[in-house]
Amino acid sequence: MRCPNCNSKDIGKIGSHQFYCWGCFIELTVNGDKMSVYQVEEDGTLSSLDDLFFEEIQQEFPHLHASN
Repeated sequence: MRCPNCNSKDIGKIGSHQFYCWGCFIELTVNGDKMSVYQVEEDGTLSSLDDLFFEEIQQEFPHLHASN
């Protein structure tokens, strides 16, 4: 698995369906055929980046669909 943002393979698992990129500090959630990308804010909340990464996710993981 590679990060859709920085193409790093330095991905850590932080939950059963949650991953964290140590290259660019974004969180990825994969659940079945859906993938979501989040930016971790300073206060720990997550901001969705799905709108920015929808095309890249589709190219990298054609079998996955970004959730909205």
